[in-house]
Amino acid sequence: MTGAAGAESTAELGRRVLRLRTERGFTQRQLAEPAYTAAYVSTLEAGKVRPSEAALRHLADRLGVSYEELTTGRSPRDATRLRAALTDARRALATGAAEDATGLFEEVRDEAERLGFAEERSAALLGLGDCALETGELTLARDHFEDVERLLAGEPLPRRIPAIRGRAVAHLLAGELRYSCYLLESAIDELNASGLHDPYALLLLYTAAIAPYMDMGAHARAVRAAELALALAPSVDDPGLIARMHRGVARTLIAEGRTAEADASLAKAQELYEQLRIHTDLAHCHWMRGYVHAQDGNLERAERELRTARDMLASKRAALFTVQVEVELADVLRRRGRTAEAEALLLPLLARSPAPEPVDAPGPVETPEPATAPGAAPEPATTPGAAPEPATAPGAAPGPMTAPGGPGATADEAGLTAERGAVHAGGAHRLLGLIADERGDVEAAEEHYCAALSLLERTGAAGDLADLCRLLGDLLRREGRLEAAMDAYRTGLGHRAAPGTTTLGPAPAEPPM
Repeated sequence: MTGAAGAESTAELGRRVLRLRTERGFTQRQLAEPAYTAAYVSTLEAGKVRPSEAALRHLADRLGVSYEELTTGRSPRDATRLRAALTDARRALATGAAEDATGLFEEVRDEAERLGFAEERSAALLGLGDCALETGELTLARDHFEDVERLLAGEPLPRRIPAIRGRAVAHLLAGELRYSCYLLESAIDELNASGLHDPYALLLLYTAAIAPYMDMGAHARAVRAAELALALAPSVDDPGLIARMHRGVARTLIAEGRTAEADASLAKAQELYEQLRIHTDLAHCHWMRGYVHAQDGNLERAERELRTARDMLASKRAALFTVQVEVELADVLRRRGRTAEAEALLLPLLARSPAPEPVDAPGPVETPEPATAPGAAPEPATTPGAAPEPATAPGAAPGPMTAPGGPGATADEAGLTAERGAVHAGGAHRLLGLIADERGDVEAAEEHYCAALSLLERTGAAGDLADLCRLLGDLLRREGRLEAAMDAYRTGLGHRAAPGTTTLGPAPAEPPM
């Protein structure tokens, strides 16, 4: 090493020798003998000489450290300490509030960067990304996951898969469904093309792909991803990932009307999460079981499960997930005839945003463009938002709101927007449109339906869009606005994909099973 970098390294090494010698109470003579002189050690500690390997090995032996620790400043003890701190941070994220875990992960990240431990630093960045997902800070989450990918750029692809999956989930939650699918499918194709059929990496990707597939109406592709995930599961020894897989599989079973099997799959996931004490994911299980009961017509049990999920998520200050559950809870309350309660729950959920422009008659809404050619990355949707696990069938209102998510939360922090939970924001507008329609307020109903249409059209949530266009068309037809109603129906037909079709490109290659 030469020049300024070499001088800096020599000075740092000298300071390290001085620190270690002082900690052990050695004089320079005691450290130097019998092979070297006190003057040599003094010159080395002053950073004025670069010692030979033989001299460094002598000094390391005298100081009781390894050669690597003396030359790099990294010790096995440091690595063990950082890994223990990572375990504490992960436990804090699983059982407490993400904000508390964030501080622990930041400490590990900074210390690992100072000591030059890339593996521990990347693990801390992954943890920070997961914390940001939970608090709904989606841009920050993407930044952390991208940092991991850059840090591990020279590593085999399976090492980078957790970060790619995290980035895809952030885009999903932001409503960028096609881009989320693109990231996951590209990684699957690259793994299979390179022969790196890593079961853990593939299970992580297939499990993550189920949610955006379902939201886009690509049910056949979601079912196949679930089948492949189930086939890979016996090769993976990670209870948390297996539980997450069962949650994903349950979504496909719900779509097929197999609610008893879906509930059984969720029961398996719930049991694993209870054993692991992973509170956020356990709350997601209650959330999905509430959705299953709602689909099955058991509204009392659905309400109970959704309230449990909401309370668990609110206690962890998972603001975005909390308001998404509240949209689905409002749907159950409306169906139970408690529309005033449903409306009171929905009104605070949307963050302050410009009120939707009044629309006399909806013009034709463009259908989603076909996916870009295979191999080319589609642009993320300009205005995003999407659901994590359960599908939504809801709707909410504009204007200044009180923010949900607990004391201290503001509307901007906890509300639903086009960039943050747009699928549920559209669902909230849809529900408020239904409530307004039922009480005869046609103008408010149309305004909410159009606001929902604007949000959902940009996310590509095909099934929800088709149903929404039907509701809007029926309202306009009853009002005698037949041409506008026909436009709404045509738009809905454009979004109603044939079974098994999708605006995505070809399905990714499958691994040899």
